[in-house]
Amino acid sequence: MGRAKKVVLAYSGGVDTSVCIPYLKNEWGVEEVITLAADLGQGDELEPIRKKALKSGASESLVADVKESFVKDYAFAAVQANALYENRYPLGTALARPLIAKILVEVAHEYGADAIAHGCTGKGNDQVRFDVACAALNPNLKILAPAREWGMSREETIAYGEKFGIPSPVKKSSPYSIDKNLLGRSIEAGVLEDPTVEPPEEIYEMTKAMADTPSQPEYIEIGFTRGIPTSLNGAAKNPVELIQQLNQVTGNHGIGRIDMIENRLVGIKSREIYESPGMLVLIQAHRDLESLTLTADVTHYKRGIEETYTQIVYNGLWYSPLKTALDAFIQTTQERVSGTVRVKLFKGNATVVGRWSDHSLYSPDLATYGSEDQFDHKAAEGFIYVWGLPTRIWAVQSRS
Repeated sequence: MGRAKKVVLAYSGGVDTSVCIPYLKNEWGVEEVITLAADLGQGDELEPIRKKALKSGASESLVADVKESFVKDYAFAAVQANALYENRYPLGTALARPLIAKILVEVAHEYGADAIAHGCTGKGNDQVRFDVACAALNPNLKILAPAREWGMSREETIAYGEKFGIPSPVKKSSPYSIDKNLLGRSIEAGVLEDPTVEPPEEIYEMTKAMADTPSQPEYIEIGFTRGIPTSLNGAAKNPVELIQQLNQVTGNHGIGRIDMIENRLVGIKSREIYESPGMLVLIQAHRDLESLTLTADVTHYKRGIEETYTQIVYNGLWYSPLKTALDAFIQTTQERVSGTVRVKLFKGNATVVGRWSDHSLYSPDLATYGSEDQFDHKAAEGFIYVWGLPTRIWAVQSRS
């Protein structure tokens, strides 16, 4: 079933992507497979993964360190948009996919490949994200998804790999399917497929159990410049440092666990568990700073834009005309979103307890009920009359 001569394969080192290598060559007639592993801060030792690809039959095995771009260009853009899918999930996995697609297309161009491949199955969101993003970046590249078509069970997949020298997992693998990067972890499968079952404590890695969290609150201050997080507790941080340190300090207080029934793009509901302590607190703090620095009409209108933006990213349309247009709107709104937000961390809760900015629209003289009050109370009567006039006319007309 020859479809392409030279293929760049998104590679994780797991069973599926490893088996993709001999499968592409032996079943689909691919002559050369180049693997690409993206370092997104998942913490894996990538050199053994690189070598495993070569042992599995890859002609080249590449590793790309894209941690800084991942946080700066993707995660922080989502923070500016306050992006929470279904108002809960901060898109940790979804944000990684357009970046991986971008480097896949770049490597395909560099090596003269005529196709891109991935190990996604037919039930998940990632297949859509990869396929659509790659097609948007280079519509002339073929996109191959062997795991979507080979129809093998996990046991059959392992057995197929063993025929070509790919070792089966040394020990019984975890019953959970886990995706991890700098922004957090997603955990599914196993007992989690029953939505009535409480997630066992063993699945968590970034966040402490409530019983193990500190008995005293901790205060942190997050600094923003034009909507981008730039400092933690007064110290300037590069993007990777900031998210790593924020994950650690907030996760230590049990903050960042999400247990939700999620509506997947492919039409099914899925029980998803996420850990994303840093991103959740960043979005909470950023949204609070916007309440101080944006006018009411921009704040309210932006909420609808944020919902659309989040849907677009979740649904794999990062490289789309609407996303580009929304980016322009969001960037304009962020010009004055600079300042500092103080957050109290305690027993699973992150609570904003203070905020300040040179661009603050909050006027103490207008807001106070004390003697310093400068609000013109007499103006209120005329304002109410004009504001309520359409309602008054409607009420009179309805009685006639």
